[in-house]
Amino acid sequence: MKKLMLALLAGAAVMTGAADAQPGSNAKEWPTYGHDAGGMRFSPLTQITPANVANLQPAWTYHLKPQGAASGFQQTEATPLVIGGIMYIPSPYGQVVALDAITGKEVWVYKLPSGQPAFRGVEYFPGDRQTPAQIIVPTSEGKMFTLDAKTGALNTKFGADGFADLDTPEITHGGGGIRVTTPPIVYKNFIIVGSSLPERSGPGPAGDVQAFDIHTGKLAWTFHSIPRPGEPNYGTWAGNSAFQRTGVNVWGFMTVDAKRGIVYMPFGAPSGDLFGGDRQGNDLYDSSLVAVDANTGRYLWHFQAVHHDIWDYDLETPPTLIDVKKDGKNIPAVAVFGKSSFLFLLNRVSGEPIYDVTEKPVAQSDVPGERLSPTQPFPAKPGPLARVGFNMADIATVTPELEANCRKIIADNKVLTDTGPFAPPTYNRVRVIFPSEIGGADWGGASFNPAMGYLFLNVNDLGQFNGVKDPESGPIDPAKIAGTNLRGGRTGPYVDMTPSGRFRDPATRMFCNQPPWGELVAINVNTGDTAWRVPLGVTDSLPADKQNTGRPGEGGSIATASGLVFIGASDDSRFRAFDAKTGKELWTVKLGASAESVPSTYLGNDGRQYVAVVAAGGGDAAAPVTSDELTAFALPR
Repeated sequence: MKKLMLALLAGAAVMTGAADAQPGSNAKEWPTYGHDAGGMRFSPLTQITPANVANLQPAWTYHLKPQGAASGFQQTEATPLVIGGIMYIPSPYGQVVALDAITGKEVWVYKLPSGQPAFRGVEYFPGDRQTPAQIIVPTSEGKMFTLDAKTGALNTKFGADGFADLDTPEITHGGGGIRVTTPPIVYKNFIIVGSSLPERSGPGPAGDVQAFDIHTGKLAWTFHSIPRPGEPNYGTWAGNSAFQRTGVNVWGFMTVDAKRGIVYMPFGAPSGDLFGGDRQGNDLYDSSLVAVDANTGRYLWHFQAVHHDIWDYDLETPPTLIDVKKDGKNIPAVAVFGKSSFLFLLNRVSGEPIYDVTEKPVAQSDVPGERLSPTQPFPAKPGPLARVGFNMADIATVTPELEANCRKIIADNKVLTDTGPFAPPTYNRVRVIFPSEIGGADWGGASFNPAMGYLFLNVNDLGQFNGVKDPESGPIDPAKIAGTNLRGGRTGPYVDMTPSGRFRDPATRMFCNQPPWGELVAINVNTGDTAWRVPLGVTDSLPADKQNTGRPGEGGSIATASGLVFIGASDDSRFRAFDAKTGKELWTVKLGASAESVPSTYLGNDGRQYVAVVAAGGGDAAAPVTSDELTAFALPR
């Protein structure tokens, strides 16, 4: 039945061209988070080029923090949308704002009655005969509402008095607690939304994906992130360990193949993050990409990138819909990647790998009660995007002091080194693993230049201390763990014994492995090879000749048809432009804080191309939150 369904999908599909842009959108603007529904983050604009990008200067700056607001800045990772000359962006100060895209002047401001809008962005519905164009806003309180794109007026026909409740009985089991940090994706009249779920010790919401009707706010369909009896792939969780399990949710970004009507859902790891002895099995759809029918939520196929995830290697980057040219064929593809540092290129109709994927044996756990998958999937191409192992030959020698401090940390804490891919947490001892819980590639994802066939990803090359120990009450009885569903906590019945989390020197906050600590990488998807990789970010505290270390960060890049890649992301408060062909850094500007976000670019009504970025700091890279600025750059008039 599955093969027949896939054959019908393939037969009906137009096999050339990447995923469609949002219906009714202007490709020279930025109508959805990924620019197009498939998330390529590619703009056709060519006014700003490698030859003139060094001349970029600020055109205008808008402060997201309202005048008179309480002191202190708030974290935001938002990407501004631009449609019809108007920019739309959520503010972490409880507002949604519409601005004139060429002046930065306010067009309208909507103040939420409570809570915060999703801090990574909003979504746009282009309108139809029944409902005019809307800005779609999920919230930190498990609600969703829409605003008239022209006026900012609340659409009171949506949901109950303008608000749909994401805490539906289907998804919460009576526990409640859905919140949303990431914008949904629109397909036809459906708003398809995931959720961000706090770790909890009791019953709570599932990580299911829901679709709501844009016209009414009513629930249209639900996809269960943990299969239920009678559904495909049921039975991969031991005992009752799947029951009311939190996690396995899409807290990142979904993409849509608009021609084929397929939505791609990247799921994260279950709770708890570092122990899975109470959920033995491969735990579908843990850390998997799942493709479903966007009209009904019906399962089509899945690919699990990490089996039985106990590393918090969430698969939350946007699944980028691209075309791969291989063996004389144009293959509709999806690029799948996440914190594990591995990139998988799959046929987006069938889910089959384009380059070979092999199940290889990996290290097993010595934690009583834990039972890992004996193998993990490894792609033949490309190689790891960032470091996936460590030994003492990799110790940082940037300065003698850093090397000495790092060696002391390892000795004082009896840290195990000489680790490889998927090294598990150790028992009653600490191990260093690579990559860390923020990657590899984190939620920011990739951009893609279809003419070049280059996929651009920013990655962190950081380690993580890992290890658990028995509680004060004594050793754990493994027989009382399996299949019981401990429901919550990062380490189940054990105690986290990691000395400081990240593998770095607390005194200088520099990292204990050799740089680069952050990179921008270009992958030629038509060959599977790395085209180039360059350090992304500088360490300002080091002498000038040692500063080019790369820096960790979150957020991501965008690409343009003129051959540029724009990116903030690094924690050094810079915004940069690179040559897409070579990786050469062409332009750098210092911001008020790190741009832990994804920028956007658009053609203003004045005929000028702008590049806009939010810089506030924050994120798991722990960049200081020191600004509230949204800045648009352009060439001089």
